[in-house]
Amino acid sequence: MQQLLISDANILIDMEKGELLTQLFQLPYQFAIPDILFVEELEEEHAHLPAMGLTLEELSPDSMMHAMELIPLYLNASRNDIFALCLAKQKNCPLVTGDMALRKAAEKEGIVVQGTISLITQLVRQQIITKETALKAYEKMKLSGRRLPWKVAIEHLNAL
Repeated sequence: MQQLLISDANILIDMEKGELLTQLFQLPYQFAIPDILFVEELEEEHAHLPAMGLTLEELSPDSMMHAMELIPLYLNASRNDIFALCLAKQKNCPLVTGDMALRKAAEKEGIVVQGTISLITQLVRQQIITKETALKAYEKMKLSGRRLPWKVAIEHLNAL
């Protein structure tokens, strides 16, 4: 059984801008997102994601209640980001995000966090893409206005 990773919208958009979505779903993970986040943020422009392998998950009533408690505590994270955090907690699995406010909230809540850089590093390590493809993907992300710690991204790539 594959490890489940809960994603926020921003990771999927990073990967799409870097033209790495197909490769992302080749990693040995099951990617999921809260169904409400998908409907509100992704469905209109990214309706193809479930067909590629993205699973839509529902928050349990307890997780929804927990989200309502956390939303006022983490004002820099969006409501949908808190839903992703609570789904990761519900499923007891890592959260994949590049959003700094969500990352900090997840870490405070004891949730393991990964980001775009770690996913691209894994794509290279597992030989799904080359370092050159990763570098081109980072350039595409940067040109499209995505925000990553670019120096760190390139350092990770060079270290492989």
